[in-house]
Amino acid sequence: MKKVTLKKSLIGALPKQKATAASLGLRKIGDAIVHEDNAVLAGKIKVIAHLVAVETVENA
Repeated sequence: MKKVTLKKSLIGALPKQKATAASLGLRKIGDAIVHEDNAVLAGKIKVIAHLVAVETVENA
């Protein structure tokens, strides 16, 4: 499981990056969400890597 946290603003981001953040459920700075670790998530993180922080978490 990966915890993805939005660390920087989406104001200056490209439309593709804003859409990717929205698809992850990230809207405001500080929003965090836990997702299953898979190839789709890795691709999304790659698109917005400069805006987010990623942590590995144990299954709850």
